[in-house]
Amino acid sequence: MLPLSSQTALITGVGRGLGREIALALARSGASLWLVSRTKGELEQTAELARDLGAQVRTWVADVASEDDVNRLHEAVECAPATVSILVNNAGIHLRKAVTDITLAEWNRIVAVNLTSIFLMSRAFVPAMKQARYGRIVNLSSVTSMTAAPARSGYAATKAGILGLTRSLALELAEWGITVNSVSPGTFATEMNAPLLNDPRISQQFLRRIPVGRWGRPPEIGAVVEHLCSPESGFITGTDILIDGGWRTA
Repeated sequence: MLPLSSQTALITGVGRGLGREIALALARSGASLWLVSRTKGELEQTAELARDLGAQVRTWVADVASEDDVNRLHEAVECAPATVSILVNNAGIHLRKAVTDITLAEWNRIVAVNLTSIFLMSRAFVPAMKQARYGRIVNLSSVTSMTAAPARSGYAATKAGILGLTRSLALELAEWGITVNSVSPGTFATEMNAPLLNDPRISQQFLRRIPVGRWGRPPEIGAVVEHLCSPESGFITGTDILIDGGWRTA
């Protein structure tokens, strides 16, 4: 009996990178999956990899920053046989710009995708968890929420907001057996960080600040999220787990 064999997990932002690795980790643990992404091609690639691991998989194309899209997703899930007991809010975007160059539209978009989407998804799927008196919610933040960098104001602000939202929801939902935690990755070898990885000078600058001497590997995120989603993690709530290789701020 696999640890999550009786659970259904919904994961956003699974097209690539950390979201894909989280989906595959939960698939290996036996969870049935709802996979959500804006990009159909990448979504189907992740779904196929999860099915190869034996998981039952449903896919849904949506922009989780859109209230209408989230409502349509929720209606589809409500018609399915199994209730979602695990929600992983991974969808996110990055913006590397000086604050004086960011347009209001860009600012609003990064807030919507990185932070408002978690509110919308939680509002939609928490009621069923309350009814079941059980649930696991994991939100993806970032080491940038605590150690900001230049030209990351929108990203840092939204990722710090995730920490506050996580702690508040954890207190609000504890009596229903629902845990809410966040995970804050440091520098990981993902597509989002490709511009940094492919620049030897910048990559070395980052490596000098990571005591373990390497970039993070995406499967390492999956293992931590898998544990937070397990029944055995019921005494862990309202906390953030840094996965950063001991990142130095200076």
